[in-house]
Amino acid sequence: MSTPRTAEVVRNTNETQIRVALNLDGTGQQKLNTGVPFLDHMLDQIARHGLIDLEIEAKGDLHIDAHHTVEDVGITLGQAVAKAIGDKRGIRRYGHAYVPLDEALSRVVVDFSGRPELEFHVQFKRAMIGSFDVDLTHEFFQGFVNHALLTLHIDNLRGENAHHQCETVFKAFGRALRMAAEFDPRAAGTIPSTKGAL
Repeated sequence: MSTPRTAEVVRNTNETQIRVALNLDGTGQQKLNTGVPFLDHMLDQIARHGLIDLEIEAKGDLHIDAHHTVEDVGITLGQAVAKAIGDKRGIRRYGHAYVPLDEALSRVVVDFSGRPELEFHVQFKRAMIGSFDVDLTHEFFQGFVNHALLTLHIDNLRGENAHHQCETVFKAFGRALRMAAEFDPRAAGTIPSTKGAL
């Protein structure tokens, strides 16, 4: 690995103004301010467990609800990951992780396929985690997948506490993303596909 894979993306709409800066080859440092505290907590899991240095600043129409902010943070983060990963030469491409938190267990599998596909199988035990609507978890990952251009399978295998369920998903996502984005020393800078492109 030579230079760190970094990116900065600014996305402004009538509903949200978002800036994401990241380093895929970081140490897990973060500076997060989305206006949605639970989302900041989950983004912290991605940074720490993915060893991604992550800065996110977001201002959104939270007087309506958190939907636009959460979805648009996912979109902008996806754009930044796509920009930072580049042509994917020499990466492992695939990553997976199982993460427990007390009674909860989740599995996340990532493929830097170049094709956006989300399989999201999480049956939350309640609709709200504090003031956070759990439906927005799907919206975050759908926005991310559509713009990172990757395949993502998320399965919560068990759990009774919705906070634990959600946290295991984000921790496993961070670890799976880290594995998939890592350079494979045996790959010798090749594209990990028989097509020769991803």
